[in-house]
Amino acid sequence: MKVAYIYDDIFLKHDTGEMHPESKNRLISINSTIEPLKENLLELEPMEASEELLELVHSKEQIAKVSEASHYESSIDSDTICSFNSYQASKKAVGAGVVAVDGVKANKFQRAFCAVRPPGHHSTPFQSMGFCLFNNIAITAKYAQTKGYKKVMIIDFDVHHGNGTQDTFYEDNSVFYFSSHQSFTYPGTGMESEQGAKDGIGFNANFLLMPDSGDEEILDIYKNDLPSLVDSFNPDIILVSAGYDLHESDPLAQLNVTTEGIRKLVRYILDSKKDIPYIFFLEGGYDVKALGQNVKETIKEMMI
Repeated sequence: MKVAYIYDDIFLKHDTGEMHPESKNRLISINSTIEPLKENLLELEPMEASEELLELVHSKEQIAKVSEASHYESSIDSDTICSFNSYQASKKAVGAGVVAVDGVKANKFQRAFCAVRPPGHHSTPFQSMGFCLFNNIAITAKYAQTKGYKKVMIIDFDVHHGNGTQDTFYEDNSVFYFSSHQSFTYPGTGMESEQGAKDGIGFNANFLLMPDSGDEEILDIYKNDLPSLVDSFNPDIILVSAGYDLHESDPLAQLNVTTEGIRKLVRYILDSKKDIPYIFFLEGGYDVKALGQNVKETIKEMMI
């Protein structure tokens, strides 16, 4: 299977500070660990997303706020930091998804892994938060629809609920948002009762995991709950918020999923519907050594 790996060194220049868990060391670890796979990957650089593309999801005010915060090297909030290069990095993180969609549309590859930062799934249409400046996967979903992928499924296995992605598509029946995440943790959204509104009712599915849940609990969701939802929605493309903070080593969460559990989870996702494009986006994962290994296992599965 032809897989693209989309990355740019600008992502290392999004400087969150020495003690911040969402640091450049995450991508340094990933690039080092996947080095043996690169001869079989199509390595691509992202484009820089225009403001018009950002406006597919975000308000002009939010975009201006991120631009200004980067220019003055200030913070959106105590967790969400902007350095001088953050605005450019965040536009290229969005642009990675654009390059991925264009590539699968042109049949240059079937799958892509976007190794980007800052991450995106907490950013709402009006507010950057939770380490996230713009919602990379949500903008990509909207862009994919302009390219003919009318029915988009977003699968989010980050340990934290992707409140921004859910908010973006909560009333939309053309995008199905599926999330598994830890209960009783940031950002406090993602209850099972949150199933969409208006036209979007039934197109939002949340699966909560109690703290200390491990492989058995999460794989049950991806083996037994995901396939029927994929079958009934029948997406044209699947986008994945790949957050590796569900791993047992992660300092910011309390799940006990192993690297083998993550590998199997990825396999279940890829097997849920064959012969459509898959685009993965890096979200969380803050034990840098484990992160590199988990991304390597993900890409290996994508190549099968």
